[in-house]
Amino acid sequence: MTGESAFLSLLRAGAADPAARGLMDDVAVLDVGGARLIVTSDTLVESVHFLPGDPPETIGWKLAAVNLSDLAAKGAKPVACLMNYALSGDAAWDAAFLSGLQEALDRYGMPLVGGDTVAMPAGAPRSFSLTAIGEATSEVIPARSGAQAGDILYVTGPVGDAGAGLTVLQAGRDAPAALIESYRRPRPRVREGGTLVSAVHAMMDISDGLLIDTARMAQASGLAAVIEHIPVSTELAGLAGGGIGALLAAATAGDDYELLFALPDGVDPLVAAIRVGRFEAGEGLTLFLDGASVPLPPALGYEHGT
Repeated sequence: MTGESAFLSLLRAGAADPAARGLMDDVAVLDVGGARLIVTSDTLVESVHFLPGDPPETIGWKLAAVNLSDLAAKGAKPVACLMNYALSGDAAWDAAFLSGLQEALDRYGMPLVGGDTVAMPAGAPRSFSLTAIGEATSEVIPARSGAQAGDILYVTGPVGDAGAGLTVLQAGRDAPAALIESYRRPRPRVREGGTLVSAVHAMMDISDGLLIDTARMAQASGLAAVIEHIPVSTELAGLAGGGIGALLAAATAGDDYELLFALPDGVDPLVAAIRVGRFEAGEGLTLFLDGASVPLPPALGYEHGT
């Protein structure tokens, strides 16, 4: 087991409340006064989730976006959020961060209602956490564990752009701009999640890579998954080509924040989506591209502590 998965296994022993969903679903579901609240929390850490030189307004945007993406994967309507903020010691930097955060919160209708601030030791990496609260819009809140044999697997957009954008920035380049934008300013699929929520058998967002998140959905559902297509954008194809190596890099990159969902065969996705595979009886993940079996890469995606 990796560091992250081993720790979560230990943590689940103390998270027995049904609201926790076994810590398997990125959110908690709370029944409060007749309302069903969807609660999630994400943290961004400098040099792990963003580069030290990234514009602070894009980091503020990203903090909101990654939490909104978890709400989107449950079809939830954003209600409010709380933020824990590590002061940077640079007032202009902090103001720019808040500008980007507020832009995202206004765009998706999620007001900030509280939180906490702390001062970090000099030289410590910046770190920020946000807890997002949403309201369920459907009686059934889709889990990653609900896929059924015969279901078709879809994503709401191409994968790998954000990972490529990070690689471009790490190489000291400033283009292609579209890839850098995907890395710095992900677009949570809130509208799409709300449209899909009543039709899907299972849904989650892709935060750690198409392959690893598909494997997680398959394992949670007690099924095998077959990936038959890895969709990439024209910008990524122009940069990296369309060979197997480039496709595997796209499918194992994190930070896509597209929705990954399972629908019964023959059911219209109702939103713009790309078919990438299917579920069947059995276990494990298989990759089958252009009519041929492809060995899985050593790492299926990103995991903390590896």
